[in-house]
Amino acid sequence: MRVVALEEHFNAPHLTKRIDPSVVKARGFIPRKVPKDRPNPMDLLPELGDIRLKSMDDTGITVQVLSAAGAGPDLVPGVDGIALAREMNDYLAETCAKHPTRFKGFAALPLQTGEACGDELVRCVKQFGFVGALINGTTEGRFLDHPMYGSLLAAAVELDVPIYIHPHIPPAAVREAYYSGLEPGASRILATAGWGWHSEVAIHLLRLVLTGALDKHRKLKVIIGHMGEMLPVMFDRIDKVSALDIDHLQRTITRTIQDQVWITTSGVFTAPPFVAALQTFGIDRIMFSVDYPFAPNQAGRRFLDAISLSPADMAKLCHGNADALLKLKA
Repeated sequence: MRVVALEEHFNAPHLTKRIDPSVVKARGFIPRKVPKDRPNPMDLLPELGDIRLKSMDDTGITVQVLSAAGAGPDLVPGVDGIALAREMNDYLAETCAKHPTRFKGFAALPLQTGEACGDELVRCVKQFGFVGALINGTTEGRFLDHPMYGSLLAAAVELDVPIYIHPHIPPAAVREAYYSGLEPGASRILATAGWGWHSEVAIHLLRLVLTGALDKHRKLKVIIGHMGEMLPVMFDRIDKVSALDIDHLQRTITRTIQDQVWITTSGVFTAPPFVAALQTFGIDRIMFSVDYPFAPNQAGRRFLDAISLSPADMAKLCHGNADALLKLKA
């Protein structure tokens, strides 16, 4: 069966080396421990050729939708950030052109210059055929509900492409308040993949709802990963406790999310969160993803082989929902 994976990452060291190392350090990037039982994900991240394609072939993944990970143009203000985003997208477009049936692209955006984000998204979709944009967490403490991103949200609606909200390292003040005072490795993992990333994306999405941004942009399509970033288990609680405080909104919080949000399986490959996602978002809003190379393709394949779905629902999970949302052609 055709399999589309859409939270799959790359980076371009020849471009990101231009970012001031002190800025990268201040944003919270620190070295990871290297796994002993499999290749180092950081070594696989910039590889966009034979190794990646062989891993896809070995695990039955037909298409990867690629997005930039790590330090990127969101760390760079002004014209330099705009130029870096353009070059990263040009590089990704060249990669997709070499393997048009295997790779598709999410645009990287110059998020410190809000008015340029919509223009770059338009360029990438119209010139390169990119299928949306992926943004990594907050930018200088700002979420997508900030007024400076209004033109970006409007552009995504006009183009009918989704915005994928992906986690990032928490801002320094958040790291200090919530994740300090631990062993360095424990602090890093609690702030990121072990907990903090997922709560951050959930907050990001809830802010888009509570500020009325999703009511204003009723046709905006949003994707979040990691089996819904813990939101499925909180749906009932969120609606009950918010009922007296959302008179300014047109819909309940969870109704808004169910109307405008899709989720992926990226990096979460066990049954309980999948069941919760099915019971809240439904099979039509769940799309398969791996989170390569941070999660191995083999783990994603084992998950697909283990779950029990009807053939029609399995097709939706593996490719049908992604094909429809991203307008992919088999």
